[in-house]
Amino acid sequence: MGIFERWLTLWVALCIVAGIGLGTLLPGLFGALAGVEYASVNLVVAVLVWAMVYPMMIAIDFGALRDVGKRPKGLIVTLTVNWLVKPFTMAGLGVLFIGHLFSGWIEPARAPEYIAGLILLGAAPCTAMVFVWSQLSRGDPNYTLVQVSVNDLIMVVAYAPIVAFLLGVTEISVPWPTLILSVLLYIVIPLIAGTLTRRALIRHGGRAAVAAFTARIKPASMLGLLLTVVLLFGFQGPMIVAQPLLIALIAVPIVIQSYGIFALSYAWARVWRLPHGIAAPCALIGTSNFFELAVAVAIGLFGLNSGAALATVVGVLVEVPVMLSLVAIANRTRDRFPA
Repeated sequence: MGIFERWLTLWVALCIVAGIGLGTLLPGLFGALAGVEYASVNLVVAVLVWAMVYPMMIAIDFGALRDVGKRPKGLIVTLTVNWLVKPFTMAGLGVLFIGHLFSGWIEPARAPEYIAGLILLGAAPCTAMVFVWSQLSRGDPNYTLVQVSVNDLIMVVAYAPIVAFLLGVTEISVPWPTLILSVLLYIVIPLIAGTLTRRALIRHGGRAAVAAFTARIKPASMLGLLLTVVLLFGFQGPMIVAQPLLIALIAVPIVIQSYGIFALSYAWARVWRLPHGIAAPCALIGTSNFFELAVAVAIGLFGLNSGAALATVVGVLVEVPVMLSLVAIANRTRDRFPA
């Protein structure tokens, strides 16, 4: 691990500060960048995420995908935690903290909307950034692709009913453009590009050429992560400065949920003696969130300036620092799992 990766948490912290500062000083610029979106998917951030995901897609070997079915335990852990545990624990934590423990600091009329936003976030497992977390923890790229793909297929049919049940509403309209565009941008397009690149490299230099090429483009991938952090915090810089206490209060149940879900998934994987290359991604997938989907549904149900929309945005801000800390935990505990 090079010095850049070793100090990645520090660089991210500096980018958070830079993002908040620039977003506050240059609201017009960041407002214009935030407006470059379609179906609640910011296209500038999408390009940066694509740059992060692309190197991992080059590592995917389609010939090895058929072996994933011989190791179903990682999928069982991921799917059970994502769909039978995570949405309900997020709802419980939201009610506990926002509805009760923090009630003295939160406007009572807005509390149900904040709780709704947390539920929308907790019921949406990640599609894009999980490839980055898997890469940083040296996860199995083939297994990660299958885990994310199966999650997305389940999300199509399970997200709306679960959210409708937890929110007590009769119908949830799934924002199909957001879901479809995210899958295309974050999975299909980089997967096609990575596959074509891999084939060309193997044809001219074998697996050594693949390894050399991915090593060369890795700095661009890390730069994409840091620029993404600057943009995400820049978009919300004025809001963070204006109401830091509210942001911190909403963040508490999200952070507790993240570490709790990771601990549950990671411990389960260790009990089942899963290889670390499967255990780490399956725990990180359950922890990370599909925030584009959550934000889109929150805006559709409650409005752009609602407490629900704000809560989903706080989830965006919390995700990168928390996920990097979990990646660090996964890397430090690698020797406790089979190779």
